Amino acid sequence: MTGGGGLREASAMAEIQENWRSIMAVAMGKTPFIVSLGGEIVEVSPARVLMRLPYAEKLVGDPDTGVVHGGVITAMLDHSCGLAIGSALKGPAPYVTLDLRIDYMKPARPRADIMFEAECLKITHEIIFARGLAFQDNRDDFIARSTGTFMFSRPQTA
Repeated sequence: MTGGGGLREASAMAEIQENWRSIMAVAMGKTPFIVSLGGEIVEVSPARVLMRLPYAEKLVGDPDTGVVHGGVITAMLDHSCGLAIGSALKGPAPYVTLDLRIDYMKPARPRADIMFEAECLKITHEIIFARGLAFQDNRDDFIARSTGTFMFSRPQTA
């Protein structure tokens, strides 16, 4: 016995996971919600994602200042954390946001794009943990940070 079968199986599993990650990223990047905001996926890797939200007048919360509405930032942090989780999974599994904490440090600079970076921290049997940052020029000088708890949602049986 040469032992090559295990290597082939591991390679096939890695390919399946990479295919899943690609399909999931495309689908989550084209949801009507993200499309309506103008959000874009910049990079997806295992358990990590980088998204960009180009500045648009329709996203402004205060016309006098031109600052993007905080709800838009919250929604993008939630979505980017969800995408990071999806990229960490071995295959399709339904999950939902259970709790999302946002700490706002400062308003976004008007008329500038916002970047969103998120990572999946841990996956348990039922709960998933993720965190994210919203920033503009420097991730160390962030606008907001998020900590999220997500849960797998399984169909209910009667």
